[in-house]
Amino acid sequence: QVQLLESGGGLVHAGDSLRLSCAASGLTFSSYYMGWFRQPPGKEREFVAGISWHGGGTEYADSVKGRFTISRDNAKNTVYLQMNSLKPEDTAVYSCAAKWGASALYNYWGQGTQVTVSS
Repeated sequence: QVQLLESGGGLVHAGDSLRLSCAASGLTFSSYYMGWFRQPPGKEREFVAGISWHGGGTEYADSVKGRFTISRDNAKNTVYLQMNSLKPEDTAVYSCAAKWGASALYNYWGQGTQVTVSS
């Protein structure tokens, strides 16, 4: 049974930093492309960042470039999202997801962790 478990969310002030973690189990983690998504209140879910299976390739939404960094530790089956210079508009439920190979669709999703940024 595949599980993706996010942690590290919370309530912070604008300008603060947070690091989210997503621990995976039940899959060969190093074979999966990992992504972070977020869903702001009342809005659609949106892509935030992604990282290739070996960590050598990353991509980011324009809204977070230069502020967020995605990384992974395949030995720990964990993907991270370092979020700096947080803004109120970063407030959302953040979820991690995994997709295998060249699939365009993500195969597995976590439940999410709430990030709230106050002004």
